[in-house]
Amino acid sequence: MNPIPQIQPSELQARIEQGQAPLMIDVREPDEVAQGMIEGAVHIPLGELAGRVDELDPDREIVFICRSGYRSERACEYLQQSGFDQVVNLEGGMIAWSDSSQ
Repeated sequence: MNPIPQIQPSELQARIEQGQAPLMIDVREPDEVAQGMIEGAVHIPLGELAGRVDELDPDREIVFICRSGYRSERACEYLQQSGFDQVVNLEGGMIAWSDSSQ
């Protein structure tokens, strides 16, 4: 399996601000998402990802987001195994995102 590409929160923020936001999928649970999401992200809890993979475009870059970066990296691994080759993990997840936006 290929190593999972990582994106730093600051790089993702810059791309969003430049109007070049990738598809962003937040795989956290509903109670976590209720505390806030990155604007423009789509919520698909990790446990639902396998049943909703047909909603994703395998030809588009997809950044996965979770609380700390662990679950989103598992999501990337799953999609790589399903033939997606443009999956990226938000390094440090929402914890790092919150730290970088203060």
